[in-house]
Amino acid sequence: MKRVTRNIWIYVIIFGLVLAMVWFYNSDAPEDETEIKTSTMIKHLQENEVEDINVTDTKLTAKLNSGETVYSYVNSTVDLSYIYEQYIMPQVNEGTLDLESDEPETQSIWLSLLPTLLMIGIMVVFFIMIMNQSGGGGKAMSFGKSKARLQKDGDLKKITFKDVAGLKEEKEELEEIVDFLKHPAKYNNLGARIPKGILLVGPPGTGKTYISRATAGEAGVPFFTISGSDFVEMFVGVGASRVRDLFDQAKKNAPCIVFIDEIDAVGRKRGAGLGGGHDEREQTLNQLLVEMDGFAENTGIIILAATNRPDVLDPALLRPGRFDRQIVIGIPDIVGREEIFRIHSRNKPLDKSVDPKVLARRTPGFTPADIENMLNEAALLAARRNGMKIRMEEIEEAITKVIAGPEKKSRVISEEERKLTAYHEAGHAVVAHVLPKTDPVHQVTIIPRGRAGGFTMILPKEDKYYGTRETMREQIIHLLGGRVAEMLTLDDISTGASNDIMRATEIAKDMVTKYGFSEKLGPVNYSSSDEVFLGKDFSTRKNYSEETASEIDEEVKAIIEEAFRAAREILTEHLEELKLVAEGLLKIETLDNKQFEQLYNKEKTPDELAEDLKEEMEKKKEKDKKEAAEARKIRKREAELERQRQLEGALAAADEENKKGNKKRLKTTVMTYDDVTKTAKPVNPEDLSAGKEDDGYIDPADDDEVRDPYFDDDDDDMPTEEELAVYDTDYLNDDDDQEEDKGETEEDKKKESGE
Repeated sequence: MKRVTRNIWIYVIIFGLVLAMVWFYNSDAPEDETEIKTSTMIKHLQENEVEDINVTDTKLTAKLNSGETVYSYVNSTVDLSYIYEQYIMPQVNEGTLDLESDEPETQSIWLSLLPTLLMIGIMVVFFIMIMNQSGGGGKAMSFGKSKARLQKDGDLKKITFKDVAGLKEEKEELEEIVDFLKHPAKYNNLGARIPKGILLVGPPGTGKTYISRATAGEAGVPFFTISGSDFVEMFVGVGASRVRDLFDQAKKNAPCIVFIDEIDAVGRKRGAGLGGGHDEREQTLNQLLVEMDGFAENTGIIILAATNRPDVLDPALLRPGRFDRQIVIGIPDIVGREEIFRIHSRNKPLDKSVDPKVLARRTPGFTPADIENMLNEAALLAARRNGMKIRMEEIEEAITKVIAGPEKKSRVISEEERKLTAYHEAGHAVVAHVLPKTDPVHQVTIIPRGRAGGFTMILPKEDKYYGTRETMREQIIHLLGGRVAEMLTLDDISTGASNDIMRATEIAKDMVTKYGFSEKLGPVNYSSSDEVFLGKDFSTRKNYSEETASEIDEEVKAIIEEAFRAAREILTEHLEELKLVAEGLLKIETLDNKQFEQLYNKEKTPDELAEDLKEEMEKKKEKDKKEAAEARKIRKREAELERQRQLEGALAAADEENKKGNKKRLKTTVMTYDDVTKTAKPVNPEDLSAGKEDDGYIDPADDDEVRDPYFDDDDDDMPTEEELAVYDTDYLNDDDDQEEDKGETEEDKKKESGE
């Protein structure tokens, strides 16, 4: 609002200055005079049409015989002298023209400077507007200043290493830095120096920035935060200027920590490759290198940086003396995931059925960001059913949602496609169950999620850090199980196996070119690219001959064909189990591990599973209904307690004002409900303290008449006296009423009971 008012005043000032200039230039022109050209004035003089004339330094004002007054400005003194001698003086001497000559007006120096001052004022106002639009205040000229944000101890919510789950070894590395800042003499006596820079490396979402904030919280020193992209600008030299300003600020606040997030934006390798050999980014990088380890000492300044692309960083930036340590922060293991679950669920009410150890086993490959997002999705699902706690089934659904996307139950699918999907997914599940080294089946579904028509989820029992030739071979067999199942049961194949074939081909190619699993080609690496996270190439290069490429293709094809034959043998042998699982999917759409085992082992038929599921859903529905009703009661009671607290606070304030002698009427947010008009009404605390009741007011102490306009008005949902006792409702008895009851006699009580 203040900014809008200020802009309005700026426009008013500009408008006023423009009006002042217009008025100044037109103020000396009388309304009854007409300006004409100098040539026209000379013509009037030649034709003796001028009755009298007034001459000044630059202006001729003439009154014509017709009575009209005209004037003309003369450009120079020479022109005025010529007109005066040739046309005016001859007529004056003849007596046909009256001449008036005024003394030149002596203008004030300020009046003569007024137009210039007005123009300067308009330019200044426009300059101020441009600066404000460029960033407010004086920021338009401060683009060379660093954008780093200084966070001192107490500015933000303090995060310590206790809030960081897992990463035990990583925290030890950073705790050493913190200890050095707190007790430098301990290390200086041994001749040790503090590391100048620490580079945190890891995939996105693993907690690099979070552990940096924890380091700042533990150290208790000023903490500068800036992104690598904040150094990069379109103006040459701005990035280097910001680097200098950043380190100047850090020196003033030393000892301190400077955190540069996504440093790969400014620290990429130099060279004559993409972008040329001399650009703004290289100047910024050069200045950063000089500041980190140049002639000037930066005692007490620790550079903490994070990136997920260490391969693109300049070698000069990574050498000891600049970044002395590189700490790899990877995907958490099962123990780390359990700790992360416990930390992120501290503010979430979990049901007794939720076991963090089980959840840790079911989320291999999840980053801390994935786990936090999954728990938030589970909380949203619990709120959708109006629950008071997060149950295990909601967390299971959230895990599946994070992995495969949300369910698309509204998608209309033909019966033929449902059957195709059921047999395809059943083929994956049966093959995975039969293979000895493949992870167990966790869930099979034909409900579409994302771009998939269905999926089979297999989860490992424990974290695996290496892959063997046999496990990779079984992965290919498992991926081809869907295509083989279609061929055996439907006498046709579909495009649904396209992604399976692509992944199987990639695994087979890696076995041959990257891991050296081919007996024919031997342990030779023919791959020219790594993972994206550690990749160094912008494009794939083929560093082998055409003959070798042909042999690689033959080996890959041989692995795929052998896996296809193995999948066909498995499903041919277990064709009956395949059909049972597919029929079960058509009946209930989703099978968990227990239901899949029951169908595969022929412990139950698909119809029996459907009946069990129906009974289970009815029990669940009844349980949800009961829990929702209980939640409504609790929330209603909480609302009543809150209203009672507001009422008591308002009454206390009124009593305090009365004690001070202030009879001013108090405003309050206490509301009561009129059962007749079905509307909420405000309650005046003064009337309540005086024992008055407004029309429609219902005493909150009378439980039978209390109504809450924000909840269901059904009396069945109201808590009973026994339930109220749980919430300690003794506050409903008013102290004044109790004192009055004590003063009543037995006779008065009998009289009231008789009435």
